Amino acid sequence: MTKYRVIVVDDSAFMRNLITNIISENTEFEIICFAKNGKEAVDKVIELKPDVVTMDIEMPIMNGLDALQMIMEKQPTPVLMLSNFTDFGTLETIKALQYGAVDFIKKPSIAASFNLHTNDFPFIEKLKSAVESNVKKQLPVFRQKSDKEIRHKNKGSDEFSNLVAIGTSTGGPRALQQILSALPGTFSAPLLIVQHMPPKFTKSLAERLNMLSSMKVVEAEHGQVIETSTAYLAPGDWHMSVEKDLGKYKINLSKDKLRAGHRPSVDYLFESLAPFKELEKHIVIMTGMGSDGAQGMKQLIQSGVSSTFAESEESSIIFGMPRAAIELNEVRYILTLDKIASKLIEVVQ
Repeated sequence: MTKYRVIVVDDSAFMRNLITNIISENTEFEIICFAKNGKEAVDKVIELKPDVVTMDIEMPIMNGLDALQMIMEKQPTPVLMLSNFTDFGTLETIKALQYGAVDFIKKPSIAASFNLHTNDFPFIEKLKSAVESNVKKQLPVFRQKSDKEIRHKNKGSDEFSNLVAIGTSTGGPRALQQILSALPGTFSAPLLIVQHMPPKFTKSLAERLNMLSSMKVVEAEHGQVIETSTAYLAPGDWHMSVEKDLGKYKINLSKDKLRAGHRPSVDYLFESLAPFKELEKHIVIMTGMGSDGAQGMKQLIQSGVSSTFAESEESSIIFGMPRAAIELNEVRYILTLDKIASKLIEVVQ
């Protein structure tokens, strides 16, 4: 059986040994090389052309972010980032995902490293996802907005007739950057977004997207009044839904049980929109593993929805979630990532 070839990049001997021990227990992967800094990593990836790379962020000589950008430019390869669970670590991880990394995994502490075969450290599962990804077809992200466009956010209105809901997972941060940076600050509908991601990382993602978008982007808060020209990102480990109170649409966050292993869940958000028949609802499912969102989309179609979107296989990093939606035979627009924003503007305006 042919094994997937892995390059492990980390300046820590402890982490290199830890990753080696985990991978050695799986027959589908083999480590072909180690690198102790980003420069070594770039050279080895170009020379050996591995199937997947695990990449630390903080390293001497060249850090993981710079190495990642060079790899994606010279030899596009699936990269799984190892992230520290700190404010700095989460921000750098979000940047890595937007630069082209497939996914990330939180670095375990030394104490936690003795109990790694848990859902808290799904290392092999993420490696498998990475090697199945479509990084060689990643589209360049939309141009960055000017400082003036980003600083002066339009004030939203709590009165609207259109609402956009987006669900995504693996590959989502880069896809969301593409969509949000292409929408105008005057967009006349709110965006509700579920991105599968742990707590803390969603806050960093919202802050990063807000820096790159004309629209205001926030991590959603319980009871928040929903407004146009604003994108609301479900916080990690909280389900997000919509409720109506005194004529205003508001964010509802809950700790209800996981849906198919997810909290936040795309299905949970979509299903909460079904009662609001007065709204023109536009539903978007983009790159990600699994099928979260498909059943919620189906329920919305039955109760009335204005338009349904799925990212096409051509641009999806992982085609699982869009495929599940498309198989319903009810998706109106199947588009590459670079076409979704312009079509949203068309159907909403």
